[in-house]
Amino acid sequence: MRRTEQISFLINELLKEMPAYRQSAASFPDNEEDQRRLLRSLMNVRMPGVLSPDFIKVQDALLQSEAAAKGIVHPADLKPVEGTQIYLSQGDITRLDADAIVNAANAEMLGCFVPCHGCIDNAIHSAAGLQLRNECSEIMKKQGHAEPTGAAKITAGYNLPARYVIHTVGPIVQGAVTAQDHDDLCSCYLSSLKLATEKHLSSIAFCCISTGEFHYPNQAAAKAAVETVRRYLQETDHEIKVIFNVYKEIDRQIYQGLLGKDQ
Repeated sequence: MRRTEQISFLINELLKEMPAYRQSAASFPDNEEDQRRLLRSLMNVRMPGVLSPDFIKVQDALLQSEAAAKGIVHPADLKPVEGTQIYLSQGDITRLDADAIVNAANAEMLGCFVPCHGCIDNAIHSAAGLQLRNECSEIMKKQGHAEPTGAAKITAGYNLPARYVIHTVGPIVQGAVTAQDHDDLCSCYLSSLKLATEKHLSSIAFCCISTGEFHYPNQAAAKAAVETVRRYLQETDHEIKVIFNVYKEIDRQIYQGLLGKDQ
């Protein structure tokens, strides 16, 4: 099945489930780029639910071919920027084949439902496939309540190069950063590292948790992240590789300034 056929098949299957979106879908231009955007939009708004084997087969083939086309980044190809365990990488975190990548989730833990939104939560769920939302939903049903700020859960990575996704809920900053905000952000990194240790993972890649949509200042967030990771590695003597993955140039400069220096 060609790429255009895969996209068309998946759109049609989703519209069978969600006929209310047919009129909106009809307004998308009939070219591959716009139809792919339509597909992502429909995937983003779909509630958790059973997926047919045929849908999974076609979706997985499409997402895996897209991952290969973007290019997969191997931790072994990165050079440490501090000691032998801390790395800095700039770019799309969904390209990393670290044992786990960390997702900045919200308290519902189901991913972002805003079509094609630019947040990391949307990017990770869109690249992983709809199975990720389903697994998150099962976790939350068993838990029976929203995910606390600073806590973390682990799922499979599905169509991501990463084996696992660790989902953590960062603090939402309203005004000045409080001591509680700081403690909650540090807890996000610590909870994620502990999960990675329990799973005997050899590498973990962090996004810039709570910056952007959650309004944590970039400099302060990076400082908390670096200090927490350093302390964990020193206290546990764990040999895991920790990758700080940034997307924006300002964050690369901040982390570059922090790493390798005593703060």
